[in-house]
Amino acid sequence: MGNKEACWSDFLAPRYWLIWIGIGLLRLFCALPFHWGLWIGKHLGRILYHLMKNRRYITTVNIQTCFPELSPEEQQQRVREVFEHNGTGLIETGWSYWKDTRFFHQITEFRNFDLLDRELEKGNGVILMGWHFSCLDLAGLLFSLHGKPCSTLYRKHDNPMLEWFFTSGRKRFSHPVERKKTRLMLRAMRNNHCIWYAPDQDLGRKGTLFAPFFGHPAATTIATTKMHSLNGSPLVKLDCWRKPDNSGYILECSEVKGFPSGSEEQDALLINKAIEEGIRKAPSQYMWVHKRFKTAPLGEKNIYQSIRT
Repeated sequence: MGNKEACWSDFLAPRYWLIWIGIGLLRLFCALPFHWGLWIGKHLGRILYHLMKNRRYITTVNIQTCFPELSPEEQQQRVREVFEHNGTGLIETGWSYWKDTRFFHQITEFRNFDLLDRELEKGNGVILMGWHFSCLDLAGLLFSLHGKPCSTLYRKHDNPMLEWFFTSGRKRFSHPVERKKTRLMLRAMRNNHCIWYAPDQDLGRKGTLFAPFFGHPAATTIATTKMHSLNGSPLVKLDCWRKPDNSGYILECSEVKGFPSGSEEQDALLINKAIEEGIRKAPSQYMWVHKRFKTAPLGEKNIYQSIRT
């Protein structure tokens, strides 16, 4: 498609029909009342738990590695909850693209956003550090209700239709920026925008170093430190989770104390610790289905090959 911006009519070929059916079903589910959507999402997650054997294995290994204090029965229960929350996250993604924002004004609690306001008053923009919670895109919509301009860094999807679908949906509440486009990111920071960024995935060995994550060495990107050095933009962590009684959502801003430390190694440790603290607020709402530890330190085995369930 070259440099031409994609639109829905570019994806009418038969190979895209199954995706269209999925989008149609999602839109139908999202038109239902809020608690119906939560119920559908939870049961969709239970179905995915049985269908996605490989993802279930990855999640099980992650939970065993990060929560050794839990009994085997408690670990398996958490794995099931992770799938339930990720199923709900699919519905929440649809809500973020289509549901009336006035509804979410009533059920969203903002905590410590005065910190964000103070940092933006400095005029250098803010690196808004998140992590891959199940309500990821909905968190973007909820954040937009606070009225602060935000660009979101993301990795381009391999499927062109899904790339169009997700970026089009996210434009409702943010300005999506492909993570390799450094000049666009820098321009947004200099315009005093928030740059949402999630440094909690394993990107391989290039541009990373190992730092503990839930007590286990994890390849951790040093890009957060480099982003700060570009413009002196402060780092603010944004946590988002669904309330235990499903009555709404909480968004909470907090400092990453000690950042920047002057050391990439120490920064990586501080960042992982801060993300871990956020995850522990609602551990089953994290996307444990990803291989957070796929890159092992030299000389060590990959845990997804060495652990059997």
